[in-house]
Parts: sequence; structure tokens; C-alpha cells
Amino acid sequence: MMRRWFPAPLLSVFLLGLWLLLNQTLALGQVLLGAALAIYAPIATASLRPTPVRVRRPLAVLRLLGRVAVDIVKSNIAVAGVILGGRKRRQNSGFMRIPLDMRDPHGLASLACILTGCPGTVWAGLTDDGEVLTLHVLDLQDEDEWIDIVKNRYEKLLMEIFE
Repeated sequence: MMRRWFPAPLLSVFLLGLWLLLNQTLALGQVLLGAALAIYAPIATASLRPTPVRVRRPLAVLRLLGRVAVDIVKSNIAVAGVILGGRKRRQNSGFMRIPLDMRDPHGLASLACILTGCPGTVWAGLTDDGEVLTLHVLDLQDEDEWIDIVKNRYEKLLMEIFE
């Protein structure tokens, strides 16, 4: 019964809090309207959430966040080098294919966000079977280096978190 009314309790709490914050009031009418929204929205969107997220190792999330933060700074510096470098430096962009072992949809979505969020790389596609990622790299010097980065720096840790 409880799960039927609150399929995503944290989402409901977040929505209510956000509603009250945006309206900047704790008036009874706004609390009731926010509560109705917080109950209805997760029920209405339940079919859009295919599987619940299960984080296997929460501390690994912190390691991943640290890696991503460092990599974003490095990527910004590298992209600045490409932009400020000569014409020859700008001609190294290209697409590459990377085989993936991860199958968890949340891990794949996280990997897509990480790769697209790092300047100089863009997740360009995933095969229908989910086994091969297509990645666009602004400064593609060494494909093996990028495969190592994706597989060992991100995919392994994401698999530890989600699978």
C-alpha cells in the first residue's frame, strides 16, 4: 500500500521541498498543493523509470566524483591547448569505437554524462546490443589511451557502483 502511494519517496520529499522553496512560503495552501504534486508526480512518471537505482558501493561514488572533477579540469586545459594551438593540432578530432562490458542502464547513463561533460569528448552512440560505444574526441592522438581511460578509469568504477 505504502509503495503504491510513494513509489519514489526521496523524489516526493525533493519535489515538496523544491515546491516550497520556489514559492518561498510555508502557507498551508502551498504545503497542501506541494504535497499533492509530490505524491502525484512520481505515480504519474513511474513507467518512465525502468529500474530502481541500486548503488552497491556508496564510497566508490566519492572516488568517481573526484576522478571526474580532476578530469574535467585536465580536459579544459587540453581543449584550450587545441583551440590555441596551430591548425594542425585542430585536425586530430575523430570518432572511435570502444567495447563495453557494463550493461546497467544507470551506469551507462552515468558514463554518457561523464564523457559528454568532460570538454573535448562527446558520447556519440551505443550499439543496439549495448556492447560498443561510439565516442567523438576533439584531440584524438592515441585510441588505445582513450580505451584505457574509458574502460579502466570510468567503466570499472561504474560497474563497482551499479553492478
